[in-house]
Amino acid sequence: MLTESEVSRSWLKLFKNGNVSAESFERADLLLEELRSTSPLRHRLQSELEELRKLHADKLEGVEA
Repeated sequence: MLTESEVSRSWLKLFKNGNVSAESFERADLLLEELRSTSPLRHRLQSELEELRKLHADKLEGVEA
């Protein structure tokens, strides 16, 4: 299990360059699973991930199709 600090660093690396792919979202989901279900960081990152999915929905639909 990763610490919150490790998850936070990995999260920033995952999304910092703006090149978001389906793999990025899969890796983000795995990072979230590393956090306790009661973790405030987990809830914040889940909200961020939902927003990112909405923003990049068009791009991801084209890849998945």
